[in-house]
Amino acid sequence: MSVLKVPTNFNIDLEFEIPEFYRRLFALLIDMLIEYFYLRIIIEIIQSADSSSGWSEDSDSNIMALSILLTLPLLLYHIIFEVTMNGQSIGKKIMRLRVVDESGGRPGISQYLIRWLLRLSDVWIAYLILFLAFSPGFFGSIESAFVIIGALAFLITDIILVITTKKGQRIGDILAHTILIRINPHANIEDTVFQEVADNYVPVFPEIMRLSDKDINAIKSILDTARKKGDFNLASNASEKIKRHLNITSSLSPFDFLDTALKDYNYLSTK
Repeated sequence: MSVLKVPTNFNIDLEFEIPEFYRRLFALLIDMLIEYFYLRIIIEIIQSADSSSGWSEDSDSNIMALSILLTLPLLLYHIIFEVTMNGQSIGKKIMRLRVVDESGGRPGISQYLIRWLLRLSDVWIAYLILFLAFSPGFFGSIESAFVIIGALAFLITDIILVITTKKGQRIGDILAHTILIRINPHANIEDTVFQEVADNYVPVFPEIMRLSDKDINAIKSILDTARKKGDFNLASNASEKIKRHLNITSSLSPFDFLDTALKDYNYLSTK
């Protein structure tokens, strides 16, 4: 397993574990298995509706509309789960993987959208499975040769990129500026910068709002890493650089200062 160091605006490198290839593969296979069973279910529903409706132009249109409606969750599977589950699909969650921004923060909607639009290898694999399962005669035509060649080309390209690039990025990740990381299975800290803060909470460092969302994500990642490793120096260096950057004077310990800064951000950003 390789470790990726990502520089932050505070001149402190965040460390992320790049998952082994087999973990990514198993996560993909789990997701594809879920998609396959869902596909079998909607095929049964559509065939049942088709056989009971009889033939007419209206019924044919209704079956088509039903097919499109039931297929949408399949097409939107990855983007829906990654947006709502903080960078994880079901397969990624089981394999303890997560999509993050190259800076270590949570990706934006546009980044998730780019990854989803460029899931080329997954799409081609799905097409091959569908053709193999429902159109056995398809594989004897010229068109089938182009589909197979295209599928293999995209799949091999993504595999080569994942294996050879330092960040383990495939085409969609490169264009979306995202990376896939392995999550510490023993982590107890929240996965995002968002925390519950009491309504009567009084902010200590309002200057924290001068930082960008990217900076806040970096602070959260630094604090999580420092706590996980018991690294007092990492927390101390980060807190001192933030204090100098924002002209803050505080006698709080480094861990308390960073934690308070995040609480202030959470309170002030919702007011």
